Amino acid sequence: MHSSGKTKPHRRLRILVVDDNIDQVHTIAYLLKDRGHHVDYAINGIVALDLAQRTKPEVVLLDVKLPDTSGLELARQFRRNPELKGVRIIGITATPLSSEDALAAGFDELHKKPLDPRLLDALLEQR
Repeated sequence: MHSSGKTKPHRRLRILVVDDNIDQVHTIAYLLKDRGHHVDYAINGIVALDLAQRTKPEVVLLDVKLPDTSGLELARQFRRNPELKGVRIIGITATPLSSEDALAAGFDELHKKPLDPRLLDALLEQR
């Protein structure tokens, strides 16, 4: 994952990565930091909600399946919190889930794991 030739984003984003797979978290965080974004991460829902309330991310990359809660429930909690209502929530999943269920829970979109770095760049440029 060499960064030469990569351009920095037009705007630096504050991003929260929530995934119980620490290797996945480190990989995504490395890619995002390499592109100039500020990245925080959590490996469970309790920490994620607390961290989001303190750091006010603009984007959350949220695993659908977490050890202590579902990503669907966590997305609902983000949407109920007035300070987090505007956050863009991008769901990432290795397990089948309908887009309708994800959208109903508060996700803005849903993508399969692993996220392709080019797709990740495109998603963040849409912000």
